Amino acid sequence: MIPERLSDCLYYLVTRASLTATAALRRGLVEAGLEAVRPAYLGALLCLWQEDDAKTAELGRRAGLEPSTMTGLLDRMERDGLVLRRADPEDRRAQRIKLTERGRKAQRPVMRVVDATLDRITSGFSKSELAELGALLQRLIAAARAGEEAER
Repeated sequence: MIPERLSDCLYYLVTRASLTATAALRRGLVEAGLEAVRPAYLGALLCLWQEDDAKTAELGRRAGLEPSTMTGLLDRMERDGLVLRRADPEDRRAQRIKLTERGRKAQRPVMRVVDATLDRITSGFSKSELAELGALLQRLIAAARAGEEAER
């Protein structure tokens, strides 16, 4: 059924929220002189900042990205000087992803921009509302993933 108003369509709202937050983050990164770090890189970067030198498949799983998405993402991250790919010495079929010095040094300034952007765009929410929003989004993601797995 077509909603009367776009604001009645949950898909539209989730998509608009994501796109708007991404645009705000992109602006913040550019203003901070961090244009080599794109919002799309954050999932992989966060995982590598936690544990560097990961197999491509493991990094994709941890970041919640499909293998086909990882290939293009890593191409761009490598082009932008944030990561290096090398053959896994224990498994010729696998590659390992390692942060470059530029990728490691980007962590603090990038996280300052992420934190400032999130603080700004969520300033009208209480801590309990933000906790509830986070929990609801996690449930939405889990339900969508369960639906994808059921279709396979």
